[in-house]
Amino acid sequence: METVEKPPFNPYLAVLLAVMCVSTSAIFVRLSTAHPLMIAFYRMGLSALFLAPFALNRSGRKELQGMNNSDIIAAIIAGLFLAVHFTVWNTSLEYTSVASSTVLVTMQPLFVVTLGYFFLKEKISTKSIAGAALALTGSILVGAADFQIGGKALLGDILAFSGAFFIAVYFLIGRQLRVKLSLFPYVFLVYGSATAFLFIANLLVGAPFYPYPPLDWLWFIALAIIPTIGGHTVYNWALRYVKTIVVSVSILGEPVGATILAFLIFRETPGTLQLLGDLIIITGLYIFLISARTEEKNT
Repeated sequence: METVEKPPFNPYLAVLLAVMCVSTSAIFVRLSTAHPLMIAFYRMGLSALFLAPFALNRSGRKELQGMNNSDIIAAIIAGLFLAVHFTVWNTSLEYTSVASSTVLVTMQPLFVVTLGYFFLKEKISTKSIAGAALALTGSILVGAADFQIGGKALLGDILAFSGAFFIAVYFLIGRQLRVKLSLFPYVFLVYGSATAFLFIANLLVGAPFYPYPPLDWLWFIALAIIPTIGGHTVYNWALRYVKTIVVSVSILGEPVGATILAFLIFRETPGTLQLLGDLIIITGLYIFLISARTEEKNT
């Protein structure tokens, strides 16, 4: 794979740090008392607001004004898929455990590999596929540890898994646009589009925009700064330098961090099978990332 330019710092390390940030997402969502759609709305809206000074400076405005219609439409579609992703995933946390929800939503490589192969012609080595398969196996073990079938838990599991599809499409679109667009103008347009879609959705369901207690505002701000700007925005930066599947498979590390945080905050105790799954995820990620980096150095 050819990169557009030499990255200013290691994109693989950046992806790892982003995974750590995104691992806090489920915790903040669970702590908030707001409607799932409203949590997503403020998360996206505040993220766009915080990034506006960087996206709307002179060079950013010039780049946004120079975008062609197809790129603008693609970015708006990416925002739509991101909005739907957060909607279904936030809702899933009301019905199922943090571990099951984060595991199922990070099954996105199943969609990324398939869609990337057919639409982007992206290929990965056999060793990379083995690492990805190992990480996916670990995710299944983590989910199996507290996987609940029937009733509300089943609905939560279905919502979380559907979120994997929507975030996969979002990343695939981002991969194409990030080759041509700078980071801040791109994410500002995507987050802004997601905010607009979520605003309409909240109006349709009648979710209140205010008032909320101070702690909810703290969780909204934390969601914007840590998992969104520190997580998703860094993912978007990395998409300029690495394959979509590298970012996607790395996110499989999210259940590990989320499981630890859920234990510390909610006392959701991981069992032996879940801990084994976490170890397998880390091993699979290591194999995949080392293989992917070696492959890119040799192309």
